[in-house]
Order: sequence, then structure tokens, then C-alpha cells
Amino acid sequence: MSSKVQPHIRVQREDFDLQAEVDRISTRTDGVGAIVTFSGLCRDEGGTLAALELEHYPGMAEAEMTRIAGLAIERFGLLGLTAIHRYGKIAAQGNIVLVIAAAPHRQAAFDGANFVMDYLKTAAPFWKKEHGKDGFTGEWVAARDADDAARDKWK
Repeated sequence: MSSKVQPHIRVQREDFDLQAEVDRISTRTDGVGAIVTFSGLCRDEGGTLAALELEHYPGMAEAEMTRIAGLAIERFGLLGLTAIHRYGKIAAQGNIVLVIAAAPHRQAAFDGANFVMDYLKTAAPFWKKEHGKDGFTGEWVAARDADDAARDKWK
């Protein structure tokens, strides 16, 4: 990463505070004209899902997230970037992922956040398993073709 902008990357079990993270990036970054946030939640799948179990490859997940963030910073001229991904058993409606992109202008912030999410979904080593309200535990969920297509639009 040749840019002087250093992304703020975390993989953690505990929840995050969206407003505190927005405040952190907005008060410590000069020249910002736009901040875009994306917060991914655990869907309840129509009331049938109790939780998602998320696992990751420690060390490798953080390294891949840092690599992706560096690409976004360079490509879109971001002035700040935060990416937080949780692991463990996360209840329906709980926070899973947060991406915050700060840029001089709105389009760069939107594109930077989208780029990071599209690559996190396909390149970062995270796996998920569904836990139903009826006690059913699913298999580890396979990657979706739609996620690959979303990522490929950036090539």
C-alpha cells in the first residue's frame, strides 16, 4: 500500500458501535466531503433464522481485509476507510460487518464502500453457518454466483 492513508481494520467477536466508528473517521480525517457507511446485519430469513455462526482464518482474514482496503484507497482516492467484520454466533438482526469510506466527494465514497464489500464477500476467508429457530443447524454456506458477479464488475 503506497498511500499514506492507513485503513482501520478489525476482526472481532464483540459488537461494534456504528456511531462511534463514524465519529472516529470523521474527526480524524481532513478534507472529507463525504462519508458512506454500510452495516451488514444478520437477516432473520422470514422469522426462521435464529443466528449465523461466522468463522474466519485468523491473521489471513485481517491481511486480506487490509489488502482490499488498500486497493480501494488507491483506486478511489479515499481519505479514510474502516472495515470491521465480526465472528462467532450472531443473533438475527445483529451487526456482522461495517464498512465506512471517507472521500473528498460522494461518488468516490460510495464506490469505495461498494468495492470493499464486493471483495470482502468473495476474497476474505470468512465462512457462515445458519442456525434455525427450530434447532436446525445448516451446513457451511457456499459462495453465491451473484457475489462473484458483483466483484467482477470492478475488473
